[in-house]
Amino acid sequence: MFSALASAQARFAERALARLNESAQALSPEIAERLRFSRESALQRARTVRAAKAAVPSMGATSSGALMLSGWLPDWGVKVASILPLLALVAGLALIQHAQTEAQISIAAEIDADLLTDDLPPRAYSDAGFVEYLKLPKD
Repeated sequence: MFSALASAQARFAERALARLNESAQALSPEIAERLRFSRESALQRARTVRAAKAAVPSMGATSSGALMLSGWLPDWGVKVASILPLLALVAGLALIQHAQTEAQISIAAEIDADLLTDDLPPRAYSDAGFVEYLKLPKD
């Protein structure tokens, strides 16, 4: 199956090449010169890009997905660098939890202070309607 597909592709490529060569013979000299100049310019740009890529150190991904900076970090450094985002996330979540707990404590302390400084008789604390009293707007 694979060889049949490859041979069909090869036959198509040969026919396409033959048609292009026939059409190239029929081109005017001006168009042929413009095409030659464009082809040479494209080849020069491709050489420049290849030379620039060869000069810049490549960055590849390891099998664990950590980014390896072409020898800048030893193996243990790559492992530590891949764990740092996770540690930052956990530290951020812990900080958020701590801030919310502190806010809840502050709100509860404010409510307690309001209850203790209010002109409320001691019997009101044992009253069944005390919750309703707390819901009433204060003047």
